[in-house]
Amino acid sequence: MGQRRLKTEADKEREDFQLIEAENRIRKAFKDRDWNEIKSSDAWVIFKVMAEFVEGFEKMSKIGPCVTVFGSARTKPDETYYKMAEEIAAKLVRHGYGVITGGGPGIMEAANKGAKSEKGKSVGLNIDLPFEQGGNIYIDPDKMISFDYFFVRKVMFVKYSQGFIVMPGGFGTLDELFEAITLIQTKKIGQFPIVLVGKKYWQGLLDWVKGTLLEQEQTISPQDLDLFNIVETPSEAVKIIDDFYSQYLLTPNF
Repeated sequence: MGQRRLKTEADKEREDFQLIEAENRIRKAFKDRDWNEIKSSDAWVIFKVMAEFVEGFEKMSKIGPCVTVFGSARTKPDETYYKMAEEIAAKLVRHGYGVITGGGPGIMEAANKGAKSEKGKSVGLNIDLPFEQGGNIYIDPDKMISFDYFFVRKVMFVKYSQGFIVMPGGFGTLDELFEAITLIQTKKIGQFPIVLVGKKYWQGLLDWVKGTLLEQEQTISPQDLDLFNIVETPSEAVKIIDDFYSQYLLTPNF
């Protein structure tokens, strides 16, 4: 009973904080500022963004070939997709790749744990959020980077990954998935493999993409459906990564 009451109080505190923050952001957006205020506040933002890019480039440039694993922070260790993410990461390491995640709990923790279990490179790109815990314990200490800005963190995911494994997740996972697809579609990055794991989870999205975007509205091209794959097992996921690079006569030592 005591634990339930404490949890309720914590939830209320979190909700109150979020309401206040949301109101402050809305009010700030409509507030008139003179030029000196604009220069002062924006200059500090520029320096903070630059500092995050510099730290990210410096640390990430040394990690070698890696595959990023995206997925929900809410997935528990006893759930199927957690175990699958752990297995996928372990297989990736055995095949010569390091593993990059968003550094948090859930699927991210599972992937870092799998990489760590095989003594592979385990990278965590954490984002600082209210009421969120820090990086998981399976990240290599020298490969843990925390960001304030989502867009800087996204650059690191894309710039230093040789492939993307996308496990079931929420809005953040979908954001990262479509970011990668868009950059490949517009040829801003190479056509690295994107692998969605869990046919049951992703089938509804695929049906909508095919039925609405492609057939009904023609807002994408038929070849855009070739930019990603949907698989069911860890072995299938890793095989797609391996097959992609074998056709270019490349190995994880490139």
